[in-house]
Amino acid sequence: MAGGVSVPQLAAAVSEAGGLGFLAAGYKTADGMYQEIKQLRGLTGRPFGVNLFMPQPEYADRAAVEVYAHQLAGEAAWYETDLGDPDSGRDDGYDAKLAVLVEDPVPVVSFHFGVPSREVIDSLHRVGTSVLVTATTAEEALAVARAGADAVIAQGVEAGGHQGTHRDNAENDDSGLGLLSLVAQVRETVDIPVVAAGGIMRGSQIAAVLAAGASAAQLGTAFLVTPESGAADVHKQALTNPLFSRTALTRAFSGRPARGLVNRFMREHGPYAPAAYPEVHHLTSPLRKAAAKGADAQGMALWAGQGHRMARDLPAGQLVEVLAAELADARTALSTGGGPR
Repeated sequence: MAGGVSVPQLAAAVSEAGGLGFLAAGYKTADGMYQEIKQLRGLTGRPFGVNLFMPQPEYADRAAVEVYAHQLAGEAAWYETDLGDPDSGRDDGYDAKLAVLVEDPVPVVSFHFGVPSREVIDSLHRVGTSVLVTATTAEEALAVARAGADAVIAQGVEAGGHQGTHRDNAENDDSGLGLLSLVAQVRETVDIPVVAAGGIMRGSQIAAVLAAGASAAQLGTAFLVTPESGAADVHKQALTNPLFSRTALTRAFSGRPARGLVNRFMREHGPYAPAAYPEVHHLTSPLRKAAAKGADAQGMALWAGQGHRMARDLPAGQLVEVLAAELADARTALSTGGGPR
């Protein structure tokens, strides 16, 4: 949940309640990440994790990015701002962030958008850090295991935000496996633990993925509406607003497939957005900031998983406790032959 949603307060509340809270380091500087880790350590002494975005290979069609910029000129005029520089940076400060995490280790580091090298994973292992890597197919999960990661995060197509595909191309826009099918395939492909992610909003769903072979569940959208979440109020409100009843995968905001609530911007620009991450992300950044400043949900990237309407406005720690109770109820019901409530 990069971009200011997964803040220290949220991660601390989840960890304090017995979960494993994560800080999202994506789109932050190395120093910004370090300062948030310091803040988080002041809020909890419990384990937590940090998530990094992998640097992306150069594959964008420059001409397609320029065409898309022309198509967005009207948006820039409407929001009275300039478009961003698509060449603002490709690697998200990856090496600098790794250096911080090796120098000042945290319990867990996870990676999105690809597999880190074995050298990187070994360097984290040497300082006592466990490594998790997202995969969206069994083949990607095999690459994760071969690189030496401790666990693979199996991300189903239901997940909100960016799909963690290892290599992006136009062919994977509308593809993707549902979570239960993915967990089963990954479980039969690798021997390392599997963390299930995508559309999970209730304890009964956690029970389902554990029964399918996962060792743990990762939830994102479920925590977006909590008071500790850094999501904008207009984003939180949209999650349960009947006007935003549907989610879809889109490249409109970042150039990479990501699931969000369908709004005007997505409908108008999604069909034409090129496969160009992070160029499109940088290009649309001022537009998204202007829309957020004006509380205009129709121009924002309202990332959300398919279960968004089931979001509960509870403090994050209380939500962890409710999910744990629901999980226990579901396991009891299944063990006694009844269905989960």
